[in-house]
Amino acid sequence: VQLQASGGGLVQAGDSLRLSCAASGRTFRSGAVGWFRQVPGQEREFVAAIDGWTGNRVYADYVKGRFNISRDGAKSTVYLQMNNLKPEDTATYYCTVRNERIIISALHRAEVYDHWGQGTQVTVSS
Repeated sequence: VQLQASGGGLVQAGDSLRLSCAASGRTFRSGAVGWFRQVPGQEREFVAAIDGWTGNRVYADYVKGRFNISRDGAKSTVYLQMNNLKPEDTATYYCTVRNERIIISALHRAEVYDHWGQGTQVTVSS
């Protein structure tokens, strides 16, 4: 499975961006899809995830109310809508896929995922 994340860029604080994640040869009807982010020198941190079967979503507290994870009707692309961006949101954002279903409370853990994309850079200026 190859994942392609796109949509990053340079924006100002308060602006919005929408990231996209597409998988070659796979839809997102099963398992789960997550978004993580990483700043150089820091650990990768969880942002949001969506359960492939139910569509249920989970968010990190620091993005709750500002970010929204969704998927298209064909379940072939997952989006991360990011609103009211802050400088502390600056990071490389990665989408990741888990093949098998798991309890949603585990989706914040990077180790439960099976495939990772290359990331897209988001830079928010103050």
